[in-house]
Amino acid sequence: MLSTSLIALIIGILAGTSVLLVSYSLSKLKSEVPQEDREYMDPLPPVLRKTWPVITFIEYHFASRLPPAWLEKAHKRLQETGVGYILTAEQYYAVRIFSTVVAFVLTLYCMHALDYSSPMLLVGLTLLGNYYPEIWLRDVRARREKEILKALPVYLDFITLAVEAGLNLTGAIKQAMDKGPPGALRNEFQMITRDLRAGVPRADALRRMENRLNMKAITSFVGTVIQAEKMGASLGVALRVQSQQRRIERFQRAEKLAMEAPVKLILPLIAFIFPVTFIVLAFPIVVKFMQEGML
Repeated sequence: MLSTSLIALIIGILAGTSVLLVSYSLSKLKSEVPQEDREYMDPLPPVLRKTWPVITFIEYHFASRLPPAWLEKAHKRLQETGVGYILTAEQYYAVRIFSTVVAFVLTLYCMHALDYSSPMLLVGLTLLGNYYPEIWLRDVRARREKEILKALPVYLDFITLAVEAGLNLTGAIKQAMDKGPPGALRNEFQMITRDLRAGVPRADALRRMENRLNMKAITSFVGTVIQAEKMGASLGVALRVQSQQRRIERFQRAEKLAMEAPVKLILPLIAFIFPVTFIVLAFPIVVKFMQEGML
């Protein structure tokens, strides 16, 4: 019969050996991860920069084995949101895996600290951690689309003026980039000029921008330019019509938001403003009744 101290010693040795084996395996797996070349990539956000070694580890050993259809779909979404120059599709799924694990561990830790157990809450917060990068990507795309739609009429005006002054479309785009406001649309026009310098035909460069953005306004602009060049029509007139149409659409969006504002204010009015108003009005009446002995 083994003594208690001997059993504890054996358990300690086995536990130490397991920790050493796990550490050695992780270090071996980490050494297999190749060095990433981010020379032509955008800088990482501060949160991702701190956890990037873990994300690259998950990317190499897990996310790279996902089905190609999933990766292609994620790559298309990253290009549409402008995040494709920060992380790849594999890294995006690695971020989702990492976010899921962090949410699961933090939820377990908080439940243990509070001495509270709820499997539904654990599952819900873990799923929230998994879908948080998806929600963030959707918000980034919405903000980027809004920024592009706001700047598009300005760039179309500059391009139209340059074309009517005698420049070709490439020169007009360069002039618009010099004079236009900075933002996502300027970056897209810079990609067009880069593709043109690389020898890509102008129609193909415009189609690439259309595929990257996947927006109706950009599709209309690209289709108008390509059609005008094919048919030999006046490019300045076509661009001026596009500029006016985009500006009308911008005013219509502003009117729509203004009409939606009263409807959106109903819930805050009912939930917060009306109760406080009733309390302020009723307080002196209640105090008066109390002084008169009626309450």
